[in-house]
Amino acid sequence: MTEAKLNSSIKTGLLIVALTWFLFTFYEFTKGAFNIYKGTFWIELTDTAGVIGLGFRAVAGFIAVITILFFIFKKDLSKPETMMSIRWIILGEAVCFLSIFLVVIWGLDILANFGLNEFGLPFFVGSTIPVLFESVAIPFVLIKLFLSLNPNKPISNVIKWSLISGTIYIFMVWFNNASAWIVAVLAQGIDYVTLYPANIFSFILTTVGLLALGLYAAYFTKKSINEQTLEKINLRKVGLIMTSLGSYFLIIYVMWLLLGSVGGWSDWHAWFLGHNVDLWMMTIPLVGIPLLFKKK
Repeated sequence: MTEAKLNSSIKTGLLIVALTWFLFTFYEFTKGAFNIYKGTFWIELTDTAGVIGLGFRAVAGFIAVITILFFIFKKDLSKPETMMSIRWIILGEAVCFLSIFLVVIWGLDILANFGLNEFGLPFFVGSTIPVLFESVAIPFVLIKLFLSLNPNKPISNVIKWSLISGTIYIFMVWFNNASAWIVAVLAQGIDYVTLYPANIFSFILTTVGLLALGLYAAYFTKKSINEQTLEKINLRKVGLIMTSLGSYFLIIYVMWLLLGSVGGWSDWHAWFLGHNVDLWMMTIPLVGIPLLFKKK
């Protein structure tokens, strides 16, 4: 494949991924805005904050689509304009993750009142711990990346915090999905996994496969974090990581389409299909696969 075709494939892939990210997030935002559960104080509070966060993410996705369209139609933005667009995208994403921190406070309230009983333990494992990680770690690295995106600062800072951010995202995905599987096992019993080959595969792919991908991304980040120019980054390895991450979502979703809820509906299916706002990531291989063939 020629360099021109590779570049065209990457731009097209970026546009599709950005469109999917925006449309999926906008759908979740509008669905949440019109269906905030009128129940307990904590549910209303966390739902409202989460919907506001999704609104910021939807705006970030829209900016991403517009920015990529500029490049596809050869209306290239200047370097400061490009950095400003990316900074707005990153800021919207950071606010989105910050908005869910209230779930942690809710979880601590449940822990204080109920302890680690049959209600408190699943909530602590499935919500409090993973949300604590993603609502603190993700905004922190994104803000660092936001501050590094300055035309007057060296590109090495952007490389460093881009790599760290990407790695933290993978661990966030592992944390969320592995926690959901653990909660399902707590509710359904270990037989829910061991009696069904499809569930064994899904469980291992989630708990072991995603962790292995995160560790590989961390290793790649460590090896590349001190690079001074973008040209020295191994884009093929970046493509491999992106393709693997997106393929995880694609494989699990296709398995459900073909096999249904094996063993019956569970907390795992409720999370992955009903509350997972990162399903758009299954389109990431559209960018990752072309990168596998790109040298610089």
